[in-house]
Amino acid sequence: MTHNTPLSPRPLRHLSDAHRRVLTTAQLRAHGVTPAELSEQCRADGPWRELLPNVILLHPGPPTGEERLHGALLYAARATEPAVPAQPTADSPHRPLYTEAVLTGLAALTLHGFSSTPPLPSLDHVDVLVPRLRRLRSAGYVRVLRTPSLPAPQAVSGLPVTPVPRALADAVAELMDAEAVRRLLTEAVRGGHCEPAAVVRELTLAKLLNRPHVVDAVDALVAEGRSIAEDRLYRMVREHGLPDPVWNVDLRLPGGPHLGGLDAYWPDQAVAVELDTRAPRQDDDALWSEYARKREHLERLGITVVHLTPRKLRDSLEQQATVVRTALMASGDRDPAAYVLVLPR
Repeated sequence: MTHNTPLSPRPLRHLSDAHRRVLTTAQLRAHGVTPAELSEQCRADGPWRELLPNVILLHPGPPTGEERLHGALLYAARATEPAVPAQPTADSPHRPLYTEAVLTGLAALTLHGFSSTPPLPSLDHVDVLVPRLRRLRSAGYVRVLRTPSLPAPQAVSGLPVTPVPRALADAVAELMDAEAVRRLLTEAVRGGHCEPAAVVRELTLAKLLNRPHVVDAVDALVAEGRSIAEDRLYRMVREHGLPDPVWNVDLRLPGGPHLGGLDAYWPDQAVAVELDTRAPRQDDDALWSEYARKREHLERLGITVVHLTPRKLRDSLEQQATVVRTALMASGDRDPAAYVLVLPR
């Protein structure tokens, strides 16, 4: 048998190129390859080689980046029957080629399109997430990470990949380079992959916010997220024909207490916009209570407060403009608001 001999009795035409080039020993047996034939093909100068335990690369050269990822998933996936499962299809993209195995960490971020992560062929290791109770060890270039429950995977290039916030947390857990962590978190927000709150939530769950270099990167991330959200707010007013507000102001009662800062305020209509760019941390409940108290106080004075999040501004800018426009138009139907001083912030 040579490396050009077709495997039988099951054809491989239904598999992608990478899936034809990397198979498990169980899949090869299902195609009629005997243990003796497998040993012959995988001899030192043979056409095949063992990429990972029980995972065979069906050509003699180095694996491509795609083959390394496919091999990692085959190694970590729980065995299923039949030995060669069907490919995912357009109407069923998550059909399990890789049961209980999801790519995460730097490999997942590269697949998501990050430019600050290494290209796939040059990754030192590939992180694969599996359920906590799986008896599976890291091997070769595959690092096995365990989790109480697998996140719902996203299909990227036909591979199951963790969402960006979880992939970031798993990558940051292994990074001691403060600048590398900062680059990853900044690209996540600046590149539109996710909002800061989602990232900080995952970092909190992973108990990574006790590391000073991670905390510093998070502070930069939150500042980056606020800057982007403010730019979207300016664009909403400009592109959707809203009257110009006064920007970034503090309100104060004459001779009385400070009422709080606002991102935009229309004095004639007594309508305010407040951006919620909180990053969920341990003091989140206290911070939210402060937001709520400020809003209730302003509304008792007759000021309408429109609460916007960065995600709303990113995903539905026109809809948020309609919300603000409706509040402005409804101002004539309300009792006049209390007089307040508007001060630059």
